[in-house]
Amino acid sequence: MSNAIHAVLFDLDGTLVDNMHAHVDAWIETGRLLGRELTAEQIQRDFAGRKNEELIAQLAGTSLPAAEVERLAEQKEARYRELYGPHMRLVDGVDAFLAQLAARGIAIGIATAAPGKNRDLVLNGLGLTARVGAIVGAEEVRRGKPAPDLFLEGARRLGSDPRATLVFEDAVLGVQAGIAAGMSVCGVTTAEPSDVLLGAGAQHTVRDFTELPAELRTRLGL
Repeated sequence: MSNAIHAVLFDLDGTLVDNMHAHVDAWIETGRLLGRELTAEQIQRDFAGRKNEELIAQLAGTSLPAAEVERLAEQKEARYRELYGPHMRLVDGVDAFLAQLAARGIAIGIATAAPGKNRDLVLNGLGLTARVGAIVGAEEVRRGKPAPDLFLEGARRLGSDPRATLVFEDAVLGVQAGIAAGMSVCGVTTAEPSDVLLGAGAQHTVRDFTELPAELRTRLGL
């Protein structure tokens, strides 16, 4: 099949795990430290997939020493882990979907801006590490989303042509990154409504992984 999918790349936060509420709360607290009142909508729309260093510099509105940026970034992420750690769970249907992909021999990867400690918390805590063939973090590429770097590196590691790679993403910037990488994109509506993700370029959307569009099931051979 000429349009068959050979690899699937997942974002992590808000896509495999529904944890954006904890990130939102931690960012609101960090914003207040910098004299900024942030909204949940603003954080979901403009922050997801970007590097913390970029975001903190933007929030500060002035030049901060690198050590201070790093301290604030770690403080924000430590607060996120404190908030989310007791409530970790996969988005509905993820476990069965990963098993189906593995059974079909479809390569699986994760491409996320989540820092290493956050990835370890979720991936190890939920048993995902051994189930994927590649995990790409923001520190391994030059640009965060909406640039395509994370997804292109994920496809490279999986040995997949971008045109035969499917991305699952919950955020507008992530959808834009997948499209920029030349990949098919399915939005996950854990935080944004379907029309917003489709407007960003996603070809399909799903509420979770319990039901997939017929076209995607066909391309995946499921």
